[in-house]
Amino acid sequence: MTTLERATQYFVWAIAGFTVLFLMTPLVVTIAVSFGSSTVFTLPPPDWSLRWYERLAGMRGLLPALVVSLQIAAVSTAVAMVLGTLCAIALVRGRFPGRETISTFLVSPLMLPGLVIGIAMLQGFKAMGLRDVYASLLIAHVVITLPYIVRTVVGALSLFDFSLIDAARTLGCSYPAALTRVLVPSLAPAFLTSGMFAFLASMDNYPISMFFTDAWTKTLPIQMLQYVEERPDPTIAAISAGLVLLAILALIVGDRLVGLRKMADF
Repeated sequence: MTTLERATQYFVWAIAGFTVLFLMTPLVVTIAVSFGSSTVFTLPPPDWSLRWYERLAGMRGLLPALVVSLQIAAVSTAVAMVLGTLCAIALVRGRFPGRETISTFLVSPLMLPGLVIGIAMLQGFKAMGLRDVYASLLIAHVVITLPYIVRTVVGALSLFDFSLIDAARTLGCSYPAALTRVLVPSLAPAFLTSGMFAFLASMDNYPISMFFTDAWTKTLPIQMLQYVEERPDPTIAAISAGLVLLAILALIVGDRLVGLRKMADF
């Protein structure tokens, strides 16, 4: 390795380390503040304490908001998984006019500001006469999670050999059985990855959810914002630390499941 190559490698490592440090600093600060004893956001904290985590058990409205967020995220991810997979198959296998336009339209929620999408869906639901808060919230979250499924599954399908399905059918499988036994196992990593990102995106969504909540049905981000407006103390940092832990657990579980899948294939 020449001197120039070594210097370039060190430079790349330095940039990568700085990027990781820049991205991790807010998370580390939030977690550190959540373990402080001060009633204000102070770093370094004057003393270490678990008082803010103990306070979570007595927070009014936190548990119902968490349950609503988990329900909406789970159901919207499941619905988006089914719809997104069907759309991805149509986009990869189909040959029809406007296919690229439809593909761009399906991922457009990732390109538009959340407030714009929220206002548009609010007006659309109003025009259709949809007044139910839970149904509106669920449909809105399906819209924002669908792009994660479509883009990931389209990428996986582009590498899939569809002749395997024909081979399964010649061996006696019906078309649905061939899809279940051949296609679904092959796309399992894509389903897992896209589902994980869709679930976390739904759990963390605020700009769209705020248009479809009321006093009785609130998601966790809406409840957190309300708490910050009423009582800005490190309790909100404890909740944020819990969400960080949830994301880490989701990544670990996803990595383990993908690893088990690869071992089974081997």
